[in-house]
Amino acid sequence: MESYDVLVIGGGPAGYVAAIRAAQLGFKVACVDAFERDGKPSLGGTCLNVGCIPSKAMLDSSEKFEMIRTEAHEHGIRVGEATVDLGTMLARKAGVVDKLTGGIAYLFKKNKVTPYHGVGQLVRQDEGGWVVNAGGTEVVARHVILATGSNPRELPIAPFGGNVVENSGALAFEQVPARLGVIGAGVIGLELGSVWRRLGAQVTVLEAMPGFLMAADDAVSKEALKHFKKQGLDFHFGVNITAVENGQGGVTVRYEENGEAKVAEFDKLIVSVGRVPNTQGLGAEAVGLQLDERGFIKVDSHYRTNLPGIYAIGDVIGGAMLAHKAEEEGVALAEMLAGQAGHVNYSVIPWIIYTSPEIAWAGLTEKQAKEQGLDIKTGQFPFAANGRALGHGDPRGFVKIIADKQTDKLLGIHMVGGGVSELIGEAVVIMEFGGSAEDLARTIHAHPTLSEVVKEAAMAAALGSALHM
Repeated sequence: MESYDVLVIGGGPAGYVAAIRAAQLGFKVACVDAFERDGKPSLGGTCLNVGCIPSKAMLDSSEKFEMIRTEAHEHGIRVGEATVDLGTMLARKAGVVDKLTGGIAYLFKKNKVTPYHGVGQLVRQDEGGWVVNAGGTEVVARHVILATGSNPRELPIAPFGGNVVENSGALAFEQVPARLGVIGAGVIGLELGSVWRRLGAQVTVLEAMPGFLMAADDAVSKEALKHFKKQGLDFHFGVNITAVENGQGGVTVRYEENGEAKVAEFDKLIVSVGRVPNTQGLGAEAVGLQLDERGFIKVDSHYRTNLPGIYAIGDVIGGAMLAHKAEEEGVALAEMLAGQAGHVNYSVIPWIIYTSPEIAWAGLTEKQAKEQGLDIKTGQFPFAANGRALGHGDPRGFVKIIADKQTDKLLGIHMVGGGVSELIGEAVVIMEFGGSAEDLARTIHAHPTLSEVVKEAAMAAALGSALHM
């Protein structure tokens, strides 16, 4: 029986990163993963195969199509009627995924991580550690890391199949649906709804919450909703879905809105109402692995489960279900196992929605800060006053800074606008080091760049006023 120092179950962002980092630190490492794409083993989990990466490829392709169709003339560019070759677009998406998943396989080989394909199952504990069934081959490891991720949450009245799909199905439509329904106005619903709206679908979003994007700062969610509605997305909030009829010709959704019964007909329906932990096949009950009431694996601050030598990270332990959060946990745990001080600062995790305009934030919202009794000050600056944004032809949105009124410590940053996914990082660095709004305001930013909007918002918060407003 092959023996390892570390065995990782799960090859997604948490698992493959933990495996690579552990190998870099001198451990003998293996990773078992069951994910398949097109009938072949494919590392990277949901994120690389059917989530983060392919969705961003489709978002970029669809945004280019819309730019050519609706905005090119503003730049003096005249083209004929733009059309969509969906097959080529999907093939490009697949090519991007192939490069990245193949890259992980290369990194495993480079770092001497042994891959096993199949379901990883905890079998028993013996003198050498934990015996694990790694896709049909029994191996033993001193440390076992559970990084099995999550699955889309299925509505009992709308099981996946036929014309009702989750994220992977919504990335593989063979033709653009004329009428697309989306249940859930969260990250996945907004991004995938945006893709197909740009490509020609009439999109209706049904959301159970009474308001839009309530996890974001109120000013940001209000601004974003204004632009999404202008684009043609049809939102309904406070909705109670009562029935879903999935037929060959389409989907009928019955729901209640403001006490009124309504019916909507769609060609396709995307259900994006969150994700649930994936512990199937782990053998959790047989070995006594403790789960919480929602099915997440219970861990302490060092990612230790109730079983000695068994650890868990990523989506399967709950918290922010984000690839970058999972990756950081993978690095931290590997370093802890090596006796180092691995650490994840959960208070400054950036959140990003890759719509148009993009939405990004980190730290506290203004509402959260006030609920905590903090005395705060804010600063805000619009992209409409930024030279680079005007040159891009995209002056939508703003950056908002929240800082402590007495100490000037940067507590939160909130953005909506073009390219803000690339701007959030510098504020996260400041927050990681406990820096102030003035630190951000007095940092030289190149001109002309979109990042100057961050600087101006920080100036407004720290110094009382921005320069260019």
